[in-house]
Amino acid sequence: MDIFQKAFDYTDARIARDSGYYPYFRVIESESDSKVLVDGRELVMLGSNNYLGLTTHPHVRERAAEALAKYGTSCTGSRLLNGNLDIHVELEERLARFVGKEQCLVFSTGFGANIGTISAIVGRHDTVVIDKDDHASIYDGCKLSYGKVERFEHNNVASLREGLERASRNANGDGGALVVVDGVFSMEGDIAPLPRMLPVLKEFGARLMVDDAHASGVLGPSGDGTAAHFGVTGETDLIMGTFSKSFASLGGFIAGDALVIDYIKHNSRPFIFSAAMAPPSVGACLGALDVMESEPQHRERLWEVVRKMHAGYRDLGFDTGTSETPVIPIVLGDEMLVFEFWRRLLEAGVFVNPVRPPAVPAGRALLRTSYMATHTDTQMEFVLETFGRIGRELGVLPA
Repeated sequence: MDIFQKAFDYTDARIARDSGYYPYFRVIESESDSKVLVDGRELVMLGSNNYLGLTTHPHVRERAAEALAKYGTSCTGSRLLNGNLDIHVELEERLARFVGKEQCLVFSTGFGANIGTISAIVGRHDTVVIDKDDHASIYDGCKLSYGKVERFEHNNVASLREGLERASRNANGDGGALVVVDGVFSMEGDIAPLPRMLPVLKEFGARLMVDDAHASGVLGPSGDGTAAHFGVTGETDLIMGTFSKSFASLGGFIAGDALVIDYIKHNSRPFIFSAAMAPPSVGACLGALDVMESEPQHRERLWEVVRKMHAGYRDLGFDTGTSETPVIPIVLGDEMLVFEFWRRLLEAGVFVNPVRPPAVPAGRALLRTSYMATHTDTQMEFVLETFGRIGRELGVLPA
Protein backbone atom coordinates (compact mmCIF):
# COMPACT_ATOMS: atom_id res chain seq x y z
CA MET A 1 0.00 0.00 0.00
CA ASP A 2 1.20 3.52 -0.82
CA ILE A 3 1.96 5.32 2.44
CA PHE A 4 0.34 8.45 0.94
CA GLN A 5 -2.99 6.66 0.40
CA LYS A 6 -4.38 8.08 3.64
CA ALA A 7 -3.75 11.57 2.24
CA PHE A 8 -5.37 10.74 -1.10
CA ASP A 9 -8.42 9.37 0.74
CA TYR A 10 -8.77 12.35 3.09
CA THR A 11 -11.84 14.36 2.06
CA ASP A 12 -13.04 16.16 5.20
CA ALA A 13 -11.38 19.51 4.43
CA ARG A 14 -12.35 19.40 0.76
CA ILE A 15 -15.99 18.71 1.58
CA ALA A 16 -16.04 21.54 4.15
CA ARG A 17 -14.47 23.98 1.68
CA ASP A 18 -16.94 23.06 -1.06
CA SER A 19 -19.91 23.47 1.30
CA GLY A 20 -18.82 26.88 2.60
CA TYR A 21 -18.31 25.64 6.17
CA TYR A 22 -14.52 25.56 6.31
CA PRO A 23 -13.46 27.81 9.22
CA TYR A 24 -9.70 27.28 9.29
CA PHE A 25 -6.66 29.16 7.98
CA ARG A 26 -8.56 32.42 7.50
CA VAL A 27 -6.13 34.96 6.05
CA ILE A 28 -5.83 38.02 8.32
CA GLU A 29 -4.58 41.16 6.61
CA SER A 30 -3.90 43.37 9.64
CA GLU A 31 -2.29 43.42 13.06
CA SER A 32 -3.83 41.23 15.73
CA ASP A 33 -6.05 43.33 17.97
CA SER A 34 -9.73 43.69 18.90
CA LYS A 35 -10.55 44.17 15.22
CA VAL A 36 -8.95 42.58 12.16
CA LEU A 37 -9.22 42.67 8.39
CA VAL A 38 -10.31 39.49 6.59
CA ASP A 39 -10.97 39.63 2.84
CA GLY A 40 -10.92 43.41 3.13
CA ARG A 41 -13.70 43.39 5.74
CA GLU A 42 -13.31 44.64 9.31
CA LEU A 43 -14.31 42.03 11.90
CA VAL A 44 -14.49 42.14 15.69
CA MET A 45 -11.88 39.59 16.79
CA LEU A 46 -13.17 37.09 19.36
CA GLY A 47 -10.76 34.33 18.34
CA SER A 48 -7.48 35.66 19.73
CA ASN A 49 -5.55 34.83 22.92
CA ASN A 50 -4.12 38.36 23.06
CA TYR A 51 -5.72 38.82 26.46
CA LEU A 52 -3.97 42.01 27.57
CA GLY A 53 -3.96 43.46 24.04
CA LEU A 54 -0.18 43.91 24.13
CA THR A 55 0.61 42.91 20.52
CA THR A 56 0.16 46.56 19.56
CA HIS A 57 1.53 48.18 22.73
CA PRO A 58 4.25 50.74 21.83
CA HIS A 59 6.66 49.56 24.54
CA VAL A 60 6.38 45.91 23.49
CA ARG A 61 7.09 46.88 19.88
CA GLU A 62 10.00 49.05 20.99
CA ARG A 63 11.64 46.25 22.99
CA ALA A 64 11.23 43.85 20.06
CA ALA A 65 12.76 46.39 17.67
CA GLU A 66 15.71 47.02 20.02
CA ALA A 67 16.44 43.30 20.24
CA LEU A 68 16.22 42.98 16.46
CA ALA A 69 18.63 45.88 15.96
CA LYS A 70 21.17 44.58 18.49
CA TYR A 71 21.06 40.79 17.95
CA GLY A 72 19.61 40.30 14.46
CA THR A 73 16.80 38.01 13.40
CA SER A 74 17.98 34.66 14.79
CA CYS A 75 20.45 32.90 17.06
CA THR A 76 21.03 30.23 14.35
CA GLY A 77 21.65 27.54 16.95
CA SER A 78 20.62 25.96 20.22
CA ARG A 79 20.97 27.50 23.65
CA LEU A 80 23.29 24.64 24.59
CA LEU A 81 25.89 25.56 22.00
CA ASN A 82 25.94 28.95 20.29
CA GLY A 83 22.50 30.52 20.87
CA ASN A 84 22.52 31.53 24.54
CA LEU A 85 22.04 35.31 24.65
CA ASP A 86 22.17 37.56 27.68
CA ILE A 87 18.55 38.54 27.06
CA HIS A 88 17.51 34.87 27.32
CA VAL A 89 19.08 34.79 30.77
CA GLU A 90 17.52 38.13 31.71
CA LEU A 91 14.08 36.91 30.69
CA GLU A 92 14.48 33.67 32.66
CA GLU A 93 15.56 35.49 35.81
CA ARG A 94 12.67 37.95 35.59
CA LEU A 95 10.08 35.26 34.85
CA ALA A 96 11.26 33.17 37.82
CA ARG A 97 10.68 36.17 40.11
CA PHE A 98 7.36 36.95 38.41
CA VAL A 99 5.87 33.51 39.09
CA GLY A 100 7.59 33.03 42.45
CA LYS A 101 10.03 30.23 41.61
CA GLU A 102 13.80 29.78 41.98
CA GLN A 103 14.65 29.30 38.33
CA CYS A 104 13.12 29.33 34.86
CA LEU A 105 13.97 27.88 31.45
CA VAL A 106 12.80 29.46 28.19
CA PHE A 107 11.81 27.32 25.18
CA SER A 108 11.26 28.36 21.56
CA THR A 109 7.55 27.45 21.71
CA GLY A 110 4.97 26.79 24.40
CA PHE A 111 4.30 23.40 22.82
CA GLY A 112 8.01 22.64 23.16
CA ALA A 113 7.99 23.69 26.82
CA ASN A 114 5.35 21.08 27.62
CA ILE A 115 6.76 18.19 25.61
CA GLY A 116 10.30 19.08 26.66
CA THR A 117 9.49 19.21 30.38
CA ILE A 118 7.26 16.14 30.60
CA SER A 119 9.54 13.96 28.49
CA ALA A 120 12.57 14.96 30.58
CA ILE A 121 10.95 14.43 33.98
CA VAL A 122 8.78 11.36 33.39
CA GLY A 123 10.90 8.23 32.94
CA ARG A 124 10.08 4.68 31.95
CA HIS A 125 9.06 3.65 35.48
CA ASP A 126 7.12 6.85 36.25
CA THR A 127 3.49 7.78 35.68
CA VAL A 128 2.08 11.07 34.41
CA VAL A 129 -1.49 11.72 35.53
CA ILE A 130 -3.43 14.17 33.38
CA ASP A 131 -6.84 15.79 33.17
CA LYS A 132 -8.80 14.46 30.19
CA ASP A 133 -9.23 18.04 28.93
CA ASP A 134 -5.50 18.92 29.07
CA HIS A 135 -3.91 20.58 26.04
CA ALA A 136 -2.64 18.46 23.13
CA SER A 137 0.97 19.40 23.95
CA ILE A 138 0.60 17.72 27.34
CA TYR A 139 -0.72 14.57 25.69
CA ASP A 140 2.20 14.60 23.24
CA GLY A 141 4.68 15.15 26.06
CA CYS A 142 3.28 12.01 27.69
CA LYS A 143 3.80 10.04 24.47
CA LEU A 144 7.38 11.20 24.21
CA SER A 145 8.17 10.37 27.83
CA TYR A 146 7.94 6.55 27.68
CA GLY A 147 6.21 6.70 31.06
CA LYS A 148 2.80 5.31 31.94
CA VAL A 149 -0.19 7.61 31.52
CA GLU A 150 -3.32 7.83 33.66
CA ARG A 151 -6.19 10.17 32.83
CA PHE A 152 -8.83 11.50 35.21
CA GLU A 153 -12.23 13.09 34.63
CA HIS A 154 -12.11 16.83 34.06
CA ASN A 155 -11.56 18.77 37.31
CA ASN A 156 -12.80 15.75 39.28
CA VAL A 157 -10.75 15.29 42.45
CA ALA A 158 -12.23 11.84 43.22
CA SER A 159 -11.22 10.69 39.73
CA LEU A 160 -7.75 12.18 40.28
CA ARG A 161 -7.43 10.08 43.43
CA GLU A 162 -8.34 6.95 41.47
CA GLY A 163 -5.70 7.82 38.85
CA LEU A 164 -3.04 8.25 41.53
CA GLU A 165 -4.06 4.97 43.13
CA ARG A 166 -3.55 3.21 39.79
CA ALA A 167 -0.22 5.00 39.33
CA SER A 168 0.89 3.87 42.79
CA ARG A 169 0.03 0.24 42.02
CA ASN A 170 1.85 0.48 38.68
CA ALA A 171 5.00 1.92 40.23
CA ASN A 172 5.62 -0.82 42.84
CA GLY A 173 7.93 1.62 44.57
CA ASP A 174 10.15 2.08 41.51
CA GLY A 175 8.70 5.26 40.02
CA GLY A 176 7.07 8.56 40.87
CA ALA A 177 4.00 10.44 39.67
CA LEU A 178 3.64 13.83 38.00
CA VAL A 179 0.17 15.39 37.81
CA VAL A 180 -0.20 17.85 34.93
CA VAL A 181 -3.20 20.16 34.53
CA ASP A 182 -4.10 23.27 32.61
CA GLY A 183 -4.53 26.21 34.97
CA VAL A 184 -7.18 27.71 32.69
CA PHE A 185 -8.62 25.20 30.23
CA SER A 186 -8.33 26.53 26.72
CA MET A 187 -11.72 25.53 25.30
CA GLU A 188 -14.15 25.95 28.21
CA GLY A 189 -12.38 28.65 30.22
CA ASP A 190 -12.71 26.97 33.62
CA ILE A 191 -9.97 26.80 36.25
CA ALA A 192 -8.25 23.74 37.75
CA PRO A 193 -9.27 23.39 41.45
CA LEU A 194 -5.71 23.36 42.79
CA PRO A 195 -6.57 23.78 46.50
CA ARG A 196 -8.78 20.66 46.41
CA MET A 197 -6.22 18.69 44.42
CA LEU A 198 -3.16 19.39 46.54
CA PRO A 199 -4.07 17.29 49.63
CA VAL A 200 -4.60 14.27 47.35
CA LEU A 201 -1.23 14.81 45.65
CA LYS A 202 0.47 15.13 49.03
CA GLU A 203 -1.10 11.88 50.20
CA PHE A 204 0.42 10.00 47.24
CA GLY A 205 3.73 11.90 47.12
CA ALA A 206 2.97 13.17 43.61
CA ARG A 207 4.37 16.35 42.07
CA LEU A 208 2.25 19.03 40.36
CA MET A 209 2.85 20.85 37.08
CA VAL A 210 0.43 23.60 36.01
CA ASP A 211 0.17 24.77 32.41
CA ASP A 212 -0.54 28.50 32.72
CA ALA A 213 -0.70 29.22 28.98
CA HIS A 214 -4.12 30.90 29.37
CA ALA A 215 -3.58 32.10 32.94
CA SER A 216 -0.30 34.05 32.67
CA GLY A 217 -1.10 37.75 32.72
CA VAL A 218 -4.74 36.95 33.51
CA LEU A 219 -5.06 35.21 36.90
CA GLY A 220 -3.26 36.04 40.13
CA PRO A 221 -2.73 39.32 42.00
CA SER A 222 -0.18 40.50 39.39
CA GLY A 223 -1.11 38.25 36.49
CA ASP A 224 1.28 35.70 37.96
CA GLY A 225 -0.94 32.72 37.26
CA THR A 226 -3.23 30.05 38.69
CA ALA A 227 -1.13 29.07 41.69
CA ALA A 228 -0.87 32.72 42.76
CA HIS A 229 -4.62 33.12 42.17
CA PHE A 230 -5.25 30.42 44.79
CA GLY A 231 -2.28 31.32 47.01
CA VAL A 232 -0.57 27.94 46.49
CA THR A 233 2.58 28.91 44.58
CA GLY A 234 4.83 27.23 47.14
CA GLU A 235 2.94 23.93 46.80
CA THR A 236 2.97 23.98 42.98
CA ASP A 237 6.16 22.29 41.80
CA LEU A 238 6.34 23.40 38.16
CA ILE A 239 4.68 26.36 36.43
CA MET A 240 4.63 26.39 32.65
CA GLY A 241 3.65 29.35 30.50
CA THR A 242 3.59 30.40 26.89
CA PHE A 243 4.45 33.71 25.26
CA SER A 244 1.96 33.56 22.38
CA LYS A 245 -0.93 34.88 24.47
CA SER A 246 -0.66 37.61 27.12
CA PHE A 247 3.06 38.03 26.41
CA ALA A 248 2.32 39.01 22.78
CA SER A 249 5.23 36.99 21.39
CA LEU A 250 6.24 33.39 20.68
CA GLY A 251 7.89 30.83 22.96
CA GLY A 252 7.33 29.24 26.35
CA PHE A 253 8.86 28.61 29.77
CA ILE A 254 8.98 26.23 32.70
CA ALA A 255 9.73 27.46 36.24
CA GLY A 256 10.44 25.57 39.46
CA ASP A 257 13.17 24.59 41.92
CA ALA A 258 16.65 25.35 40.65
CA LEU A 259 17.86 21.74 40.69
CA VAL A 260 14.81 20.54 38.77
CA ILE A 261 15.14 23.24 36.11
CA ASP A 262 18.85 22.51 35.76
CA TYR A 263 18.02 18.84 35.20
CA ILE A 264 15.49 19.74 32.48
CA LYS A 265 18.02 22.08 30.87
CA HIS A 266 20.49 19.23 30.45
CA ASN A 267 18.06 16.38 29.66
CA SER A 268 15.23 17.81 27.58
CA ARG A 269 15.74 16.77 23.96
CA PRO A 270 13.19 19.29 22.58
CA PHE A 271 15.13 22.04 24.36
CA ILE A 272 18.66 20.85 23.58
CA PHE A 273 17.99 20.14 19.91
CA SER A 274 15.90 23.24 19.08
CA ALA A 275 17.21 26.60 17.98
CA ALA A 276 17.07 29.30 20.63
CA MET A 277 14.13 31.67 20.87
CA ALA A 278 14.58 34.48 18.33
CA PRO A 279 15.85 37.81 19.72
CA PRO A 280 12.84 39.94 18.65
CA SER A 281 10.52 37.46 20.39
CA VAL A 282 12.62 37.68 23.56
CA GLY A 283 12.53 41.47 23.35
CA ALA A 284 8.74 41.46 22.98
CA CYS A 285 8.43 39.20 26.06
CA LEU A 286 10.61 41.52 28.12
CA GLY A 287 8.49 44.44 26.97
CA ALA A 288 5.26 42.65 27.86
CA LEU A 289 6.65 41.80 31.29
CA ASP A 290 7.56 45.46 31.79
CA VAL A 291 3.98 46.42 31.00
CA MET A 292 2.44 43.73 33.22
CA GLU A 293 4.52 44.93 36.16
CA SER A 294 4.03 48.67 35.65
CA GLU A 295 0.59 49.08 34.01
CA PRO A 296 -2.00 46.99 35.90
CA GLN A 297 -4.80 48.85 34.15
CA HIS A 298 -4.62 46.43 31.21
CA ARG A 299 -5.53 43.44 33.38
CA GLU A 300 -8.14 45.50 35.22
CA ARG A 301 -9.76 46.47 31.93
CA LEU A 302 -9.64 42.86 30.73
CA TRP A 303 -11.70 41.76 33.73
CA GLU A 304 -14.20 44.57 33.15
CA VAL A 305 -14.69 43.20 29.64
CA VAL A 306 -14.92 39.61 30.91
CA ARG A 307 -17.56 40.42 33.52
CA LYS A 308 -19.65 42.33 30.98
CA MET A 309 -19.55 39.52 28.43
CA HIS A 310 -20.26 36.74 30.94
CA ALA A 311 -23.30 38.66 32.18
CA GLY A 312 -24.40 39.54 28.64
CA TYR A 313 -24.37 35.96 27.39
CA ARG A 314 -26.14 34.69 30.51
CA ASP A 315 -28.83 37.36 30.17
CA LEU A 316 -29.39 36.34 26.55
CA GLY A 317 -29.80 32.70 27.62
CA PHE A 318 -26.66 31.09 26.19
CA ASP A 319 -24.92 28.14 27.86
CA THR A 320 -21.41 29.28 28.81
CA GLY A 321 -20.54 26.16 30.78
CA THR A 322 -18.38 26.65 33.87
CA SER A 323 -16.16 29.40 32.45
CA GLU A 324 -14.73 31.95 34.89
CA THR A 325 -12.16 33.58 32.61
CA PRO A 326 -11.67 35.50 29.33
CA VAL A 327 -12.32 32.24 27.45
CA ILE A 328 -16.11 32.08 27.17
CA PRO A 329 -17.59 29.10 25.32
CA ILE A 330 -21.03 29.23 23.76
CA VAL A 331 -22.01 25.57 24.08
CA LEU A 332 -24.41 24.47 21.35
CA GLY A 333 -23.79 20.71 21.27
CA ASP A 334 -24.72 20.05 17.64
CA GLU A 335 -21.71 20.33 15.32
CA MET A 336 -23.64 21.49 12.26
CA LEU A 337 -25.39 24.14 14.34
CA VAL A 338 -21.99 25.39 15.52
CA PHE A 339 -20.71 25.75 11.96
CA GLU A 340 -23.87 27.49 10.74
CA PHE A 341 -23.72 29.88 13.69
CA TRP A 342 -20.03 30.51 12.93
CA ARG A 343 -20.78 31.23 9.27
CA ARG A 344 -23.51 33.75 10.09
CA LEU A 345 -21.33 35.48 12.68
CA LEU A 346 -18.53 35.83 10.12
CA GLU A 347 -20.93 37.34 7.59
CA ALA A 348 -22.18 39.76 10.26
CA GLY A 349 -18.65 40.90 11.18
CA VAL A 350 -17.66 38.73 14.19
CA PHE A 351 -14.66 36.38 14.14
CA VAL A 352 -15.01 33.36 16.46
CA ASN A 353 -13.58 29.84 16.56
CA PRO A 354 -15.92 26.86 16.03
CA VAL A 355 -14.78 23.87 18.09
CA ARG A 356 -15.81 20.25 17.59
CA PRO A 357 -14.62 16.89 18.96
CA PRO A 358 -11.94 15.78 19.66
CA ALA A 359 -10.99 19.26 20.89
CA VAL A 360 -14.06 19.03 23.15
CA PRO A 361 -16.01 15.96 24.36
CA ALA A 362 -18.68 14.50 22.10
CA GLY A 363 -21.93 16.43 22.37
CA ARG A 364 -20.23 19.66 23.53
CA ALA A 365 -19.43 21.35 20.22
CA LEU A 366 -19.12 25.06 20.87
CA LEU A 367 -18.17 28.51 19.69
CA ARG A 368 -15.00 29.55 21.51
CA THR A 369 -14.96 33.26 22.20
CA SER A 370 -12.11 35.05 23.99
CA TYR A 371 -11.63 38.63 25.11
CA MET A 372 -8.92 41.21 25.44
CA ALA A 373 -8.33 44.44 27.29
CA THR A 374 -8.60 46.44 24.06
CA HIS A 375 -12.19 45.44 23.29
CA THR A 376 -14.36 48.56 23.40
CA ASP A 377 -17.83 48.91 24.91
CA THR A 378 -19.20 49.53 21.41
CA GLN A 379 -17.62 46.31 20.12
CA MET A 380 -19.02 44.30 23.03
CA GLU A 381 -22.53 45.68 22.54
CA PHE A 382 -22.34 44.86 18.83
CA VAL A 383 -21.19 41.31 19.60
CA LEU A 384 -23.99 40.66 22.10
CA GLU A 385 -26.60 42.10 19.77
CA THR A 386 -25.29 39.95 16.90
CA PHE A 387 -25.16 36.77 18.99
CA GLY A 388 -28.68 37.39 20.23
CA ARG A 389 -30.10 37.97 16.75
CA ILE A 390 -28.45 34.90 15.21
CA GLY A 391 -29.34 32.79 18.25
CA ARG A 392 -33.00 33.64 17.74
CA GLU A 393 -32.80 33.03 13.98
CA LEU A 394 -31.37 29.54 14.55
CA GLY A 395 -33.74 28.65 17.36
CA VAL A 396 -31.00 28.52 20.00
CA LEU A 397 -32.75 31.33 21.88
CA PRO A 398 -36.51 31.95 22.13
CA ALA A 399 -37.86 34.19 19.34
